[in-house]
Amino acid sequence: MANVRSFREGRSKLMDNAEILQSIQALTKNARDTRELMSETVALLQRERPHYAWVGVYLIENGELVLGPFVGKPTPHIRIPLNKGICGAAASSGKTLVVDDVRADPRYLACSLETRSEIVVPIARGGQVLGEIDIDSDAPAAFTDQDRSLLEEVALILAKKL
Repeated sequence: MANVRSFREGRSKLMDNAEILQSIQALTKNARDTRELMSETVALLQRERPHYAWVGVYLIENGELVLGPFVGKPTPHIRIPLNKGICGAAASSGKTLVVDDVRADPRYLACSLETRSEIVVPIARGGQVLGEIDIDSDAPAAFTDQDRSLLEEVALILAKKL
């Protein structure tokens, strides 16, 4: 593990979107179970995209979002009703939501005073939303079309395994 860690810390170049997607595809084959796959995926995303301050997966259970694996500061939002917050709105609509300024969006459920923007990408299979990828950034308007495209592809990969 130490050799892997020192290699990663010594790298100066971040993975591009294609490399991230290839790595996550490899994880789908090597992970022991879906929880490990989700844990490794959120860790990879945060490591390779420094503007991703908090990265987590919520899964739908009994009509509400339940926090799964995440990296970043602890959140008080372990369970979110489908009619609450930006996460609830994304899960209910089945559409990716990008909020450039969470302070200006009344739906935002505050987790951290530092958070300035958020992207939430539903994980769906066969038209049914199974969960979502939720990412916060401490920078305003942090998420680009490239972020959206990457995360929507990641959601498709995860959907096949949930």
